[in-house]
Amino acid sequence: MAFYLIQASYKEEQVKALISNPQDRTQAARQVIEGLGGKLHHFFFAFGDYDIVGIVEMPNNVNMAAVSLAIGGAGTTSAFKTTALITAEEALEAMKLAGTRATAYKPPSG
Repeated sequence: MAFYLIQASYKEEQVKALISNPQDRTQAARQVIEGLGGKLHHFFFAFGDYDIVGIVEMPNNVNMAAVSLAIGGAGTTSAFKTTALITAEEALEAMKLAGTRATAYKPPSG
């Protein structure tokens, strides 16, 4: 399974709705994520550019894209960003693999 960072910003209308009717949106997100074979590890309300931040584990990119489309397509967010995450072990493996091909890349020249 792969890990992803999700970041979302609510539209003004949804912020007003949350103020007039406070609610925890964790279960709504969890239902979509688990319904597509994943696991919601963390769900945070946040200050700054994004109102919601989550760490999600999904079977693959296709299922994560489906989550993004389902939630982003609901029309409640002004932004929905998904970032694929890799573990330190995976990053180390990628660094070693890149080292085997680093000299093969020829940068553009003038």
